[in-house]
Amino acid sequence: MSVGKSLMSLQLYSAREFGPMEDQLAIIARNGFTHVETFGPFHDDPAASKHMFAAHGLEVESAHIELDALLGDAGKAVEIVEALGAKYAIAPYLDEEARPSDAAGWRALGEKLRRAAEVCAPHGVRVAWHNHDFEFRALPDGSLPITHLLGETMLWEADLAWVARAGSDPAAWIERYRGRIAAVHVKDIAPAGQNADEDGWADVGTGTLPWAKLWALAAECGVELFVAEHDHPKSFERFARVSAASMRAYARGEAQ
Repeated sequence: MSVGKSLMSLQLYSAREFGPMEDQLAIIARNGFTHVETFGPFHDDPAASKHMFAAHGLEVESAHIELDALLGDAGKAVEIVEALGAKYAIAPYLDEEARPSDAAGWRALGEKLRRAAEVCAPHGVRVAWHNHDFEFRALPDGSLPITHLLGETMLWEADLAWVARAGSDPAAWIERYRGRIAAVHVKDIAPAGQNADEDGWADVGTGTLPWAKLWALAAECGVELFVAEHDHPKSFERFARVSAASMRAYARGEAQ
């Protein structure tokens, strides 16, 4: 699904608990998505993964490459991304025990990420960081890890639901990193006390985030890639169907 300049993608992590991937890809395609975002299992044989996606009319624009792999062998990351036919190698997570405790540590990690990006850039592969909530939790000096990680040049895949869960204003962060947002993860938060069996997440458009406003702002700031995600849906088909309808409305400016 491409509406205007918006590419509609879906993070395949959302489908991990729902049986044969071929069945889930059919659901994704049937609901109008044209792109998927990959993670670990799809990188063991990226050429085969690309072939599987293509059989459903799906392409890859972004791939979640584990941070250790990206920092340890950026050349291999390039090979994976190229084999998938993608553009972005996105570092998706940092385990709690590996997280720096001060600003200097986060700056050092950001510098390592920048060097990996320099290796990837000549091949047309762009590196970005995908956030959770911990990057928006204040360090002892009051600063936030995300600012040290991204520095002056690093691209960001903005998971705005995690920004909101950390107590920050997603719109303000979109503005702050205008022109440096590689993609936006489109994820929603259930009203307080609801969807406990889905870890408090909701299908896009059924939760508490002002997605019509956030989508319009992100698009105005140059974002073209929007990636649907739900960390723990009870029904993948429901999540894909409901979220696709909401995303089409946002992209067309039909939702308020």
